[in-house]
Amino acid sequence: MSDATSKDATPAPTRMTLRADLAPLVGEIPYLDVAQPDVARRTLKDLEAQWEPADTSALTVTERLIPGPEGAPDVTVRIYTPKTAGPHGGLLWIHGGGFVMGSLETEHNQCVWFASRANVVVVSVEYRLAPENPFPAGAEDCYAALRWLAAHTGELGVDPARLGVAGCSAGGALAASVALMARDRKGPGLALQLLTYPVTDDRMDTASARSFHDTPVWSTPQSESMWRHYLGEGHERRETSPYAAPNRADDLGGLPAAHIVTAQYDPLRDEGIRYGLRLMEADVPVTLHQWAGAFHIFDSFGTESGQRSIDEQVLAVREALGG
Repeated sequence: MSDATSKDATPAPTRMTLRADLAPLVGEIPYLDVAQPDVARRTLKDLEAQWEPADTSALTVTERLIPGPEGAPDVTVRIYTPKTAGPHGGLLWIHGGGFVMGSLETEHNQCVWFASRANVVVVSVEYRLAPENPFPAGAEDCYAALRWLAAHTGELGVDPARLGVAGCSAGGALAASVALMARDRKGPGLALQLLTYPVTDDRMDTASARSFHDTPVWSTPQSESMWRHYLGEGHERRETSPYAAPNRADDLGGLPAAHIVTAQYDPLRDEGIRYGLRLMEADVPVTLHQWAGAFHIFDSFGTESGQRSIDEQVLAVREALGG
């Protein structure tokens, strides 16, 4: 979908029937102006400064600088290791942010929750951001981090047979892309891909992408800007790699089991569901939870509904990667 398409006509306001614990949040959610990455980054940092850090007392948290892709800068990772006896499963965590914003701090609390509650080693990766570093920079950084994790399982106390990738929104796109790369490049082997509200398709040709121009947290205009920054101007006229938009892949066979979360009032809803259905058609085990009355990343706001979703995700990780 082009910018012209969205501006030529004024879409009707989205009529939403939100869950009771989510509706009061709508007026408090700031707009992340992805069209202006520097503005969006400042807004996100202001939000991060307000969040209370999660309790890390059950974990050892360290940072490392690891080799990046060939010819590219090194990559910073943050490692969350349970203090319980290992070996543990290993989960590569890829933060969201529309490919243009976010850092190790953005989903620090989520990494703490999954490491401590699912009893896995979480490796969170600081990948390069667009538009300064468009595709494939971020995706290749994440794959390099997965290879590093797999090569250092002994040092990290990780069972090499129990590796997974996880990501939210654009992080979900990158997690799915890393899973495709791992399959196509003959490793590392993965047991799980956890994709929450994943970005999967630059074509934006679904009913939800056409309809949701004013939904909370994320909307179609933000997606349009996101893809322009990530793939470059005029990307609609070029062939898009499935490592950028995983729904572009012709074959989804041989991928790891997936746990996918989508939300009713999210422009990414239908492409996430489509990706899950395509995985099922390729005989990949899939758990897909479409949350009625919810919006993008609704599980980030400390509500009862959000906690239920996180509990399900933690259980999925524990079942797939636990010892």
